[in-house]
Amino acid sequence: MGQEDGRDEERPVHRVIVAPFGLCRFQVTCAQYAAFRPSAFDGAALPATSINWFDAVDFCRWLSAEWGIAVRLPTEAEWELAARGGLEQKLYPWGDASVESRAAYAARWRNGPEPVATSEPNGYGLFDMCENVHEWCSDWFNPGYYSVSPVENPIGPATGKRRASRGGAWRHHIKIARCAARSSIPPEFRYADYGFRVAATLA
Repeated sequence: MGQEDGRDEERPVHRVIVAPFGLCRFQVTCAQYAAFRPSAFDGAALPATSINWFDAVDFCRWLSAEWGIAVRLPTEAEWELAARGGLEQKLYPWGDASVESRAAYAARWRNGPEPVATSEPNGYGLFDMCENVHEWCSDWFNPGYYSVSPVENPIGPATGKRRASRGGAWRHHIKIARCAARSSIPPEFRYADYGFRVAATLA
């Protein structure tokens, strides 16, 4: 995890072991979220946004009951492992080529997020990792956490004031984030560029 020449909160680079888990290939869409609660954007294939951390956790509880399996938000460690798509210490899910090399980069995200899965997936078959909308993670955020992170299954600090999020978003000047880039906001905040995807622990 991390990037040696990245921001302070991305250091030190360190290796972690993550137990087997599943991660949805797509960001949760408006159509999926509408079965639980109406969302700000009404395009069925758009990612559900303007959802705070508590909303996302509530959706996971609801979906767990609907599906009969426990789903949850991913940890930062799980999210970064998934985003890298099997490439170790590369900047982006596709490697080190610039974001401008991404197909149709300049024409996308003019007024909002794009429908999910409209760009190429990463090596694990996951769509929109590091792009489209920020994705909530389960962890509390601490910029110094990497210095004390356990090697196995890190889940973030025990307490905090901000929840971790990962990935880039359509509202930014540079619209695709690096795999190692970390972000956070207070869990009660709702923004038009914040969404999520669900994870599950695998036995």
